[in-house]
Amino acid sequence: MRLCGAVFGELRTYDGEAFRTAATRGVPAAFTEYRAHNPPAHGPGTGPARILGGERIVHVVDLMEEDAYREGEPNRRALVDLGGVRTSLQVALVKDESVRGSINIYRQEVRPFSDKQIALLQNFAAQAVIAMENARLITETQEALDQQTATAEVLGVINSSLAISLRCFDAMIGRATRLCEAASGHIYLYDASASA
Repeated sequence: MRLCGAVFGELRTYDGEAFRTAATRGVPAAFTEYRAHNPPAHGPGTGPARILGGERIVHVVDLMEEDAYREGEPNRRALVDLGGVRTSLQVALVKDESVRGSINIYRQEVRPFSDKQIALLQNFAAQAVIAMENARLITETQEALDQQTATAEVLGVINSSLAISLRCFDAMIGRATRLCEAASGHIYLYDASASA
């Protein structure tokens, strides 16, 4: 925001269904209040709709001159009327051609962003995608490590047991319910001789 001369900004993530605000800075109170009761659902012509339509940079010099504002799209109206925004710049966060979110910065006067500022925000967007991917990989690695540790613990109990015992089954069900975040679990044994 500082380097681009923007008055406020947002970083939003996209989960394949909806944009969610992940970080904000300097957002006017009236717009924050509106957003608290009206989650982002963007109609045709808005920045998020254009990003999902394939645009990677959405630079609007005057939001009041756009069809989305004139036609009364609620989120566009709130951005302009409550947030005071006139000029906006949105850069998509993209990984493997898939939209992961956007970085949005705003000015409260009609003043286009320069090519240098647009390139800078694109660079920040690329870095944000790398950070998001690293966080995802760390989470996946930790989950895989937890599963491997639980399997090793169960195998350790089995190896220390001369015969299958209640202790072994208890360890198995304990690790399985923990990894699956289940409240309870059961292990059933089938005795073929009982049915004969």
